[in-house]
Amino acid sequence: MTKTTTAPVLGNRALNRATLDRQLLLRPASMSAKVAVKHLLGLQAQNVKPPYYALAARLEGFAPAELSGLMADREVVRIVSMRSTIHTHTADDCLTLRPLVQPARDRELTQFRKGLQGVDLDRLADLARELVEAEPRTMKQLREALLVEWPDADPQALAIAARCKLPLVQVTPRGLWGRSGQVALTTAEHWLNRPAQPTP
Repeated sequence: MTKTTTAPVLGNRALNRATLDRQLLLRPASMSAKVAVKHLLGLQAQNVKPPYYALAARLEGFAPAELSGLMADREVVRIVSMRSTIHTHTADDCLTLRPLVQPARDRELTQFRKGLQGVDLDRLADLARELVEAEPRTMKQLREALLVEWPDADPQALAIAARCKLPLVQVTPRGLWGRSGQVALTTAEHWLNRPAQPTP
């Protein structure tokens, strides 16, 4: 007869401590900003400064220039990923994660279908890709360019459709410490010069 053993069940306090430790919130961690961003699978970045604050709260000796340098060198990026909000991810995680969250982007897109009647979404994705890979575009510029092709569509819905269909990253200087610029977008593949592809 085989004896079975079960792992001990964590109590509330132990679970709380394990979660805080996993999130690097129990004590300052001695790791690089890039390793921390990867460990956390990304940082909420709807505004520019929260990723910097998040790392300052977690890392021993963190200086904002470290994360800013990673963005400038395209080792981390800002992209819509989890919960339809901007997150800062490592380049590798961005290219893996963004295709995996595509079903959520597809569901988000259904909320705008009324404003997209008669719009071929595959054609829209191809055209939007052409536009943002020719040069980074603001949402306003993207909206105006797409309206030329679909003048009867809702302008906001067109831009959101592009964001939902494509892995659009915010290019620098957006996100840089002390010198952030307006939001301008291109595809993750173009910015990072490699394909977006989830690994099993």
